[in-house]
Amino acid sequence: MHAKLNTRTRALTALTLSVTLSAGLAACGDDAGSSGSSGSSAEVSTTEHNDADVSFASDMITHHAQALSMVDLTLDRTLDPEVQALAEDIRAAQGPEIETMADWLTTWGEEVPETMRDHANAGHDMGDMSEHMDDVGDDDMPGMMTADDFDALENASDAEFQDMWLEMMVEHHEGAVEMAETEQEDGQFKDAVDLAGQIIEAQNTQIDTMHGLLDS
Repeated sequence: MHAKLNTRTRALTALTLSVTLSAGLAACGDDAGSSGSSGSSAEVSTTEHNDADVSFASDMITHHAQALSMVDLTLDRTLDPEVQALAEDIRAAQGPEIETMADWLTTWGEEVPETMRDHANAGHDMGDMSEHMDDVGDDDMPGMMTADDFDALENASDAEFQDMWLEMMVEHHEGAVEMAETEQEDGQFKDAVDLAGQIIEAQNTQIDTMHGLLDS
């Protein structure tokens, strides 16, 4: 009887060790799998960034800068109060966002892109700025205006300007939303993914507002 009890005890001990070892190996396997993947919005990091984050910050700085230049064109125009308020909302949101993204790029040791607004800050007028648009990497970004588009908007009559500005800004915003959605899918840096979400929400709301103004 005593021998049978010892045999059963050894068997139970061996089974316990086997289960424990299997669980440990499975946990190690899970850790290895999770550490080997990156770049998904489901695996954001508060400290680490990836190439998608760099592209998002660099491209969105250029994209925002053009939106602010479009807002600058409204300053000497007579607009409906709702349109003027919208333009100021865009300026208030996107200026600080540019500064935030430039700080990220500097921290990451990446180059902060040159934009058409750099030429304005250097003393060039709006007409001169459109000549530099093709030199700052605008062509591949969704929603970006060409130099011809910008010239047409700048030279539009007062009767044409407001609707033209709204139509171009809707397209511009739609491009920004597309870029932000890509960041949410591929980005890793939490602050960048969060900013992308804020851009999507804010600019979709403004798109709805602009469609309403165009239809009124």
